[in-house]
Amino acid sequence: MRVGINASFLRKPSTGIGQVTRHFLEELSKNPDVVSKPEGEDVEFIVYLEEALPAGLRLSSRFSVRAFLPFLWKRDDLIRKMLWEKVSLPRRAKADGCDVLLSLYQSATVAPKGTRHVMLVHDIIPRIFPEYLNNSRKRTYQRLIEAAIKKADKIAVVSAYTRNDLVAQLGIMSRDVSVCYVDVDPLFRKSVSIGRAHDVMRKYHLHPGYIYLGGGLEKRKNAEGLLYAYAALLKTNKKQEFIHDMPKLVISGKLMPELAPLIVDVEALVKQLNLTGQVKILGFVPQEELPALYKQALFFVFPSLYEGFGLPVLEAMSQGTPVLTSHTTSLPEVGADTVMYCDPSDVSDMARALRKLLLDKEYRAALGARGKVRSQEFSWGKFAKRIARMV
Repeated sequence: MRVGINASFLRKPSTGIGQVTRHFLEELSKNPDVVSKPEGEDVEFIVYLEEALPAGLRLSSRFSVRAFLPFLWKRDDLIRKMLWEKVSLPRRAKADGCDVLLSLYQSATVAPKGTRHVMLVHDIIPRIFPEYLNNSRKRTYQRLIEAAIKKADKIAVVSAYTRNDLVAQLGIMSRDVSVCYVDVDPLFRKSVSIGRAHDVMRKYHLHPGYIYLGGGLEKRKNAEGLLYAYAALLKTNKKQEFIHDMPKLVISGKLMPELAPLIVDVEALVKQLNLTGQVKILGFVPQEELPALYKQALFFVFPSLYEGFGLPVLEAMSQGTPVLTSHTTSLPEVGADTVMYCDPSDVSDMARALRKLLLDKEYRAALGARGKVRSQEFSWGKFAKRIARMV
């Protein structure tokens, strides 16, 4: 029995899909027999990539790797992506005699005849936010993705909310979609040493006890809303002085103002709101430094308007950091009753929640402790087994 795996996102390790791809392969490599198979047969896995297997990723002898580009198209753009998913990958899977093709993200791939296709869908964000489809190539690609999702033999999703989106937006039957919750990178499970925390604080010229916003600067992540709420809180504090020394707001994320309005130009907005002295913008932060940033924060804020899952919330919870997040989309599935919620579209509600967390030390401590316990309910082992059963 041959199982082909579209692991293209291994080349983008900093993305959520990249992390899911890597950790699924690692778990499957440890326990390949979780895949159901005909009696008396072994299972062979073929990993399909657009680049070489990343350094440090070790797979068992059951795995072989095929790295190739479509028609020697080397430029990493949407055209190459469509050609690889729509043409080259199905051809390779057919040539290799794959009985099953597993796509670890929503793609434009339609499996060749005789090959069962299992697709993991993380979200359908462009369908919800049409501004992401701002040219004909993106619109074409989204149409191909939606058509491929409908043709897949089995569909997995990372949250019940994404399943509901597939039902409402694409007309897929709920019973045909399985929810498979993902987990965080194991480095977020490890305790941050005093020395490591000190090194990260020194690198970014920070002091512990700040309010932290991370997880990206796309418009839907709502950094703009938080900045307005924080500015309103500062204004109220000047009148009432409910807190003597207002913690700074620390923001991480790749700065790409040229992509506005899809990306929030936080630097320009900070200046516009006269927050330069109170907001620290870090830019891109390597993943290995994020646990220390979470750990040293007074609390973490993630006011996203839409998430297929919400990995940053689970990352913060894993470090025992109190979390304030949106009561919308998939986020309550992650945080349950262990985080504080707000309305991400209501600046005054966000300001109220920020004030509550700033003033209530015992509440913060309770959230941090409960969140850490809750985070342990998620695991890559559970995720890999659920996906493998569908194969």
